[in-house]
Amino acid sequence: MRTKITELLNIKYPVIQGGMAWVAEAYLAAAVTNAGGLGLIAGGSAPADTIRREIRKARELAGNKPFGVNIMLMSPFAEDLAELVVEEKVPVVTTGAGSPGVYMERWKTAGIKVIPVVPAVALAKRMERLGADALIAEGCEAGGHIGELTTMALVPQVADSVDIPVIAAGGIADGRGLAASLMLGAHGVQCGTVFLTANECIIHETYKEMVLKAKDSGTMVTGRKSGHPIRSLKSSFTRRYAELEASGEMTQEELDALGSGALRKAATEGDRENGSFMAGQIAGMISECRPVNEILEGMINEAQVLLN
Repeated sequence: MRTKITELLNIKYPVIQGGMAWVAEAYLAAAVTNAGGLGLIAGGSAPADTIRREIRKARELAGNKPFGVNIMLMSPFAEDLAELVVEEKVPVVTTGAGSPGVYMERWKTAGIKVIPVVPAVALAKRMERLGADALIAEGCEAGGHIGELTTMALVPQVADSVDIPVIAAGGIADGRGLAASLMLGAHGVQCGTVFLTANECIIHETYKEMVLKAKDSGTMVTGRKSGHPIRSLKSSFTRRYAELEASGEMTQEELDALGSGALRKAATEGDRENGSFMAGQIAGMISECRPVNEILEGMINEAQVLLN
C-alpha cells in the first residue's frame, strides 16, 4: 500500500505508532518499524540522556529501518531533545503541545522530516508555512491530550487546506479506520490505543486489561477547565478528578499537582486509584492482545479489501 506518507518516510505501510509518554519506548517503536510501519519513541518529560538510550536501543533492534521521536514542546527538556535528535540523526520527529518553529530550520538542515500534530485547520496552515513535511490531524476521539473536533470533521478540512500530506489520528484501530481515513483525504494514519495491547508493549498488565475490558463509553475527558483536555479510561482517579474540577474546591495548581505523575503510575504500576490510563474511544473495539505484526498486517489487508 503505497501513499505519499510511505514514500516520504520510506516505510512499507502508511501507519505511524503514536508517541505515547511512558508507553512508546524502544521495544514498541522497533516492533512497529520492523513490521513495516513507523515506530515512535515518546520524549514526554524525560531528560535527553534517557531518550538517547531509547534511540540507540531502537536502532539496535530495528537496524537501518526508519523510526522517529515525538517531542512534547511543553516539556522542560524540549530544547535538549531538539538537539538530541540532530545529534543522533533521527530521521523523523513528530511534535505536540506547541509550535516547533524555533527548531524547524535546525531540523530541516539536519534532514529530519518534521510532522506536527494539529487539532485545527488554522494550526495546520501555520505548520505548513513553517516548513512541516506532513501533518497529523488528530481528532478528539484520541487518547491523551485532545482538541475539540472529531476525526471525521477535522481530517477532510485539514486535507483541503494544505498541500502537504495529512495523517489521520483518533479513533483508528483497524482496516476500516485506515480505509475511511484515505477516503477523507489522508495519506496515512497514526494509531495509539490499539498498540497499548500489543504483545511488545511493556505497560503494566492492569493497563492492558482495562483497555481490553473498556466499552464504547469507557472513556472520559478531564482538564477542560484548564484548557488542556485529556481523554482517559474511566477509573477511580478520573472520576475523582472530574468531581473536584467541577466543584471548584481545588485551585488549578492543586488539580495540576493531583494529576502530576498519574500517567506514570498507570503505565508502570497499574495504579487504579491514582493512575490516569490514557486511551481513545476506540478502546471499546479492542478485545485481544496481539503481536504488532498481526495488528499491522490485519489492518492493511482489511483496508485493501475495502478499498478494492
